[in-house]
Amino acid sequence: QVQLVESGGGSVQTGGSLRLSCAASGYTRATYCMGWFRQAPGKEREGVAAIDSDGTTSYADPVKSRFTISQDNAKNTLYLYLQMNSLKPEDTAMYYCAADKRIWASYSGGYCLPKLGEEVDFGYWGQGTQVTVSS
Repeated sequence: QVQLVESGGGSVQTGGSLRLSCAASGYTRATYCMGWFRQAPGKEREGVAAIDSDGTTSYADPVKSRFTISQDNAKNTLYLYLQMNSLKPEDTAMYYCAADKRIWASYSGGYCLPKLGEEVDFGYWGQGTQVTVSS
């Protein structure tokens, strides 16, 4: 059973930094795509960043050059991170970790993108962690 658990959210001032973590237990496969998404009150969930098992990353335009997604493997748990720098009030949202339910032979076609409703089936989700940035 796949379980994603996020941590690391909090409240910071504009320009501050936070590092989110996601522990993905039971998600053991040779190829994978994982991502971070966020949802602000009254808005749709949007993609932030994604990374595949080869380490290829993709970012949404609003967070490029400010956020960095990374991963680490430890025994039977895959860890996903999101380093967020130069935070802005518009980054305030609930942040979710997600993982692809499908098993792909490869993501070399650039399919691992932080987008919903496309090739990647982000069917595994964590419970979310709140990030609040004050001005």
